[in-house]
Amino acid sequence: MITIEHNAEQSEGFIDPTMIDNSNGAKIVATELSNDDRLSETPLTRNHKAQKHSYPSGTQDCDHKPSVRIENQHASLAVEAAVSIIINGIHYAVLMASPHQLEYLAVGFLFSEGLIQYSHELLDWEVTHLADLASYQKFAQSSSDESVESASIEQSLQQFQDYDIYVVELVLSQRCHQRIQAQKRQLAGRTGCGMCGITGLTQALPDLSIYRQNRQKADTPSLDYLLAIRQQVDAAQHTHQLTGAVHAAATMYNQQLYLFEDVGRHNALDKLIGWQLRQKVEVSCVLMTSRLSIELIQKSIRGRIPWLVGMSAPTSTAVKVAEHYGLGLAGFLRDNRVTYYSNYSDL
Repeated sequence: MITIEHNAEQSEGFIDPTMIDNSNGAKIVATELSNDDRLSETPLTRNHKAQKHSYPSGTQDCDHKPSVRIENQHASLAVEAAVSIIINGIHYAVLMASPHQLEYLAVGFLFSEGLIQYSHELLDWEVTHLADLASYQKFAQSSSDESVESASIEQSLQQFQDYDIYVVELVLSQRCHQRIQAQKRQLAGRTGCGMCGITGLTQALPDLSIYRQNRQKADTPSLDYLLAIRQQVDAAQHTHQLTGAVHAAATMYNQQLYLFEDVGRHNALDKLIGWQLRQKVEVSCVLMTSRLSIELIQKSIRGRIPWLVGMSAPTSTAVKVAEHYGLGLAGFLRDNRVTYYSNYSDL
């Protein structure tokens, strides 16, 4: 998570000081680090060799195309890790995500799944990076996954060597444990796919009426307000600037920007919701750098977020569900415009 605050000193930790953007008088500061943030083996980007092929600029209209220009270079690419979520010893889900803020990701994901309702239902948690043979041996010995036990550790490690693997072990209250047993299923989620592995329409299309109760219609955020947030997000989204491969969920709270990046837009929103639960705060508007799909609308309704705004378009189903449950929805937040799709009658 990154916060932006004015006239603040640069704090120690995760953010590279060379990435500070002072063009608007703001400084980027790192928030208090959780234990997964302190892992030294959690880069968000890595350099890879690449070869760029291009034509010189201004040659598209030439009668004779020039030779292709070839440049050997290094490219910064976003890290995409397999995050195994284990709840009270039960292997519940595998998410493909950016290996940062994994506590917030796990809490937000469980909340979106309906397995927890409050932050205090999370009693304990631990993040383990399976980076070497010793860490993998420890995980395999304590694992109840039969596929891990049946194969040799060395063979499995060879199979996984191209992957970054993290294990998030959560201890939830007994009431939550009963919910897990009632809903026990195996879920293998691919990047940006919040529906993968869900078997049954009632789980994929849940009744969210309970979250509509006591939902008050929030004031419509003005164009100037949204454009100001968009400008700060553009300045703060450093991983995206380096890689072009991550989404962000952002909100303003106490005049500070809180931004969460991930290779999956669903994960980014889960991180924001997890932060919201852990910090016990309420926000009025969340900005997504992506299109607005139905899963994001469902997560926002569960999280009682009044307004969800995207830089791209919503789907038709997303608008219908948002209208039904009273969620304010807007999209196409660009340089000088935004389009409102629900809760805009007072404009």
